[in-house]
Amino acid sequence: MSGRVLVAGIGNVFLGDDGFGVETVRALSAHALPDHVEVVDFGVRGVHLAYQLLDGYDTLVLVDATERGGQPGTLYLIEAPGSAPQGRGRPVLDGHHMSPDAVLGLLGTLCAGTGSKPPRRTYVVGCEPACVDEGIGLSAPVAAAVPDAVRMLLDLLPAAEAEPEPDESNRCELRRTP
Repeated sequence: MSGRVLVAGIGNVFLGDDGFGVETVRALSAHALPDHVEVVDFGVRGVHLAYQLLDGYDTLVLVDATERGGQPGTLYLIEAPGSAPQGRGRPVLDGHHMSPDAVLGLLGTLCAGTGSKPPRRTYVVGCEPACVDEGIGLSAPVAAAVPDAVRMLLDLLPAAEAEPEPDESNRCELRRTP
């Protein structure tokens, strides 16, 4: 495996807290990172993310607003089981409304067609949004969570590099509440 890591910021900055992923990778980019770690703001370009993953990454870290019922600003670290799912049928291609699940489904389909391998590990660093209505700018609790999310990512990156092949029975979830 290449050991390459892609940290992908996802979200629409015109929908309030949905811009969490974009703002977080922007803040993460200010830090010195190892050469094997690539940080990219994909925004709403899910199809581009799927195609970039064909370049071969060992670990994918998605950074996105994640509604799970917690208090706004709550951070989640979620390890997705296994690698990208192999798509059944054709994925719905809507380049401006592709959820992380849809991107991974498309990746599974693309990998099957090209012989490429999806990332061995996939994580989601998510933040509970307060508001995803039209508007620019994060709510106060989500904006306050961005520095903590950057610290979470900086802690995760060395661990992602050193981890052995994931075991699907060993899923973990970490919740941090502001």
